Amino acid sequence: MAKLRFSFGTMGSGKSTLALQIHHNLSSRGLHGLLCSQLDRAGGKVSSALGVSADAVEVGPRLNLYELAVAMQERHGRLDYMVCDEAQFYLTEQVDQLARIVDELGADVYTFGLLTSFQGLLFDGTRRLLEMADESVEVQVEARCWCGSQATHNARIVDGVQVYDGELFVVDDPENHQVTYDLRCRRHWLSGDSGLAHGPSAVLGSVADLTG
Repeated sequence: MAKLRFSFGTMGSGKSTLALQIHHNLSSRGLHGLLCSQLDRAGGKVSSALGVSADAVEVGPRLNLYELAVAMQERHGRLDYMVCDEAQFYLTEQVDQLARIVDELGADVYTFGLLTSFQGLLFDGTRRLLEMADESVEVQVEARCWCGSQATHNARIVDGVQVYDGELFVVDDPENHQVTYDLRCRRHWLSGDSGLAHGPSAVLGSVADLTG
């Protein structure tokens, strides 16, 4: 029975790597599917921080995912799966379209995304996925804050300072370091503490304390 699955985690937890692995595994078995993303820094691709990438359908706000899936099914005679990365950016109605793909077309849909924005609030797409998915699971690769604690929040850094206000959808640009993102535990996300004032020895000491 087909299912809508939502895998979530912070930045750096391996979501895109897992999305690429699932797409590779299924397509190599001769199954027909779609790989989708939105606002990936590579543009028109799903890209992993490990340097692996694959061409993908760019999901803009006007794209009807159900109609896309039907067209794919008609073209190839079948649609076995969809893999959707950066699903936190999808519109609520697009998540509902993914549910229709599962229920009416019988295709498995694997979605991957962040839980919360740099403001510490659920994305609209994430909220709807949590409401609609058959399975919601946290990606098990733990990302860490500079202090060594488990990272739970994504911090936006503008000119070296953590910010809590601004446009929601801003992708970091490797060529322009004005806007970047960092992983933080709840404590240091709330305080905006980057760890720089503590010096390298303090950070290493905190990690050593955690690892025994």
